[in-house]
Amino acid sequence: MNTKDAIKASGNFSMMVLKSYFGDFEDAELMRRPSAGCNHLAWQLGHLISSEVSLLNMIAPGAGPELPAGFNEHHAKENAASDDASQFCTKQQYLELFDKVRAASNSALDAMPDAELDAPGPEQMRSLVPTVGHMFVLIGTHPMMHAGQFVVVRRALGKPVVI
Repeated sequence: MNTKDAIKASGNFSMMVLKSYFGDFEDAELMRRPSAGCNHLAWQLGHLISSEVSLLNMIAPGAGPELPAGFNEHHAKENAASDDASQFCTKQQYLELFDKVRAASNSALDAMPDAELDAPGPEQMRSLVPTVGHMFVLIGTHPMMHAGQFVVVRRALGKPVVI
């Protein structure tokens, strides 16, 4: 296994875990918040998708796919308190966007020369991601940073343990 394969494997595992946690949710259940003051799951899914496109474009300009009109605004930090379900997507739409965005990230990783993975990460994020390779690791594993919140909602809804 080479570096790129390892990065993709960790990203695939992260996506598998997150998708397992919300795979049996109904659209309305994505509007649940894990706790007071937390962002509901629909917002978190959109945040993950929007963030991945933004992070990818920082290291591979133009590689991130265009998201639907209004998507970034509806999933921006300023809209996290919104409980208006009409501003958010269906589970199927989130799944399709996740797959499209992750395919773009993997394609950009495949196209990048191996030596470029050691290039400095974006200056504004360099303390977190010192190299381009680190940025690809962040892109791949970011969903795991949110997965625990999905588990809390699963438990509150009485759903079975999936992993």
